[in-house]
Amino acid sequence: MAKIKVGLVEDHDVVREGLRALLQSQPDLEVVGDARDGSEAVKLVRQTSPDVVVMDIAMPVVNGLDATRQIRRAVPETKILVLSSYDDCDCVEQMVQAGVKGFLSKRTAALYLAEAIRAIRAGKTFFSPEVAKRVREQQAARPQAGRDPNNPFALTQREQEVLQLIAEGFPNKGIAVKMGISIKTVEKHRQGAMNKLNIHEVAGLTRYALSRGIVSRKVSRPQPAGPEAEKSLLPTQ
Repeated sequence: MAKIKVGLVEDHDVVREGLRALLQSQPDLEVVGDARDGSEAVKLVRQTSPDVVVMDIAMPVVNGLDATRQIRRAVPETKILVLSSYDDCDCVEQMVQAGVKGFLSKRTAALYLAEAIRAIRAGKTFFSPEVAKRVREQQAARPQAGRDPNNPFALTQREQEVLQLIAEGFPNKGIAVKMGISIKTVEKHRQGAMNKLNIHEVAGLTRYALSRGIVSRKVSRPQPAGPEAEKSLLPTQ
C-alpha cells in the first residue's frame, strides 16, 4: 500500500522536527517536505502535492488561514489538518469555512495526529475531542442567527468559495471565470449558501463574511467591467 504523503507547516523549528519524528515513526506515513510559513506552504504543496498538510495558524509572512485558502484553490486534492494552540471556537470555525478537514490542539498531537491524518486521507473529518466538545457547547449556548446550531459548518467548499468572492465584490460572471465554472453553477452555489445561512441579500452575505474573517475588512474590490458587473452585488453603505 502506498504511503500517505504529508507536508508539515510550522514556524517553530523544534516543534516541526518533533512532528517530523513522530510521523516518520509511522510505517504508512511519509513526510515529503516542510515549511516555516504560509507562503512556503503554498510552494511546498505546488511542488510535492501531499495528500495531507498539517497546518499551523499563527505564522509570519502568510498565516495559516490565508495559506489554507490559497492551497484549497491551487491544489484542491490536498486535504488540510490544522494543528494549533489556537483552538477557540471562532478560530476553528474560520478554518473550517476555509476548507480544512480537521482540527487538533497541539496539546493532543502525540495522541491523535497520525489517526487524524489517516482519517482525513480517507475522506473523513477529524476533530480532537476537546475541540469538538467546545464547539458543541458554544453552539448550544449561543445559536447564531441564520445558522443551524446543530451543524455550524454546513456550507460546502464551493459555497464557501462563492461566498468569499461575493463578499470581495465579484459579480457572478467574474466568480465563474475565477473558479472555472459556469455562471449557472455559481448561481446554484450562491443560492445554496443563502438558503443555509438564511441570508438573502448580498449586503448581509458580505457582513457575515467579514464577521467570520472569510474576507478582510480592507479587501480591494474589483472594478466594474460593464453594465452587468457590480452594482447589484455591492453591499449598501
